[in-house]
Amino acid sequence: MTTDDVYFERGINLRHGYLTEYYVDDPEYIVKVPPELREVAVLLEPATVVEKGIAQAFEIQRRLKVCRPRRAAVMGAGTIGLLAALALRLRGLEVTVFGRTAKPYLNSDLIEALGARYESTSDVSILDGAAKFGPFDLSFEATGASPVVFESMQALGKNGVLVLSSVTGGDRRIEVPADRINLEFVLGNKVMVGTVNANREYFEMGVKDMAHAEAQYPGWLRRLLTHPVQGLENWELLLDTLTGARGAIKVYCVVSDM
Repeated sequence: MTTDDVYFERGINLRHGYLTEYYVDDPEYIVKVPPELREVAVLLEPATVVEKGIAQAFEIQRRLKVCRPRRAAVMGAGTIGLLAALALRLRGLEVTVFGRTAKPYLNSDLIEALGARYESTSDVSILDGAAKFGPFDLSFEATGASPVVFESMQALGKNGVLVLSSVTGGDRRIEVPADRINLEFVLGNKVMVGTVNANREYFEMGVKDMAHAEAQYPGWLRRLLTHPVQGLENWELLLDTLTGARGAIKVYCVVSDM
């Protein structure tokens, strides 16, 4: 949350990341993962994106003493969307996930295994879904498609928070009902907030939620680990898998079997 226009961060902006045979870090920056989560710990970093967004949404709405979020929407059924659905279900919310692909497929199966609802936007638009299953008190956008943001704004209920996690590029343009969106946000006490880059607090929250998930939905997290690639020497295969694998949820490198 730097106020600088130009900043330096390893692997994020203006500095190369680390990928070395040996590395050293300070204990204060290391978050301990219990042995029970060893096989799924690779999911912790994307989980922190979700943890930060949801925590900030709840923090924002502390200003409304009567706010009791009950219904949530997740836009996108990729890795972030699935983890967002998990975190919201662990908090007791009724969750509807919107994705492009028609069900059944692995992602929709995973969502329904949480007791959440999956809707394909090829069958039900986000606005129609909001009319049917909303109003949504909290929406988490994780599609990578900027037009979905403006649909999500219109699907948000009174006193609701829309969390944006997509980083979009390009110069896409759409037409939106700007006056109506503005009016509903002002009169409805709605908030839209972006989330990026988590700190230690959210890593610790992610560990707790992943531990709860293992107890409440045993084996669910492992099902997200769809495409392992063995060894750093196979980096080309790793990149090809990231860009071309069908049905991939989480592509990751198995650095060591130790």
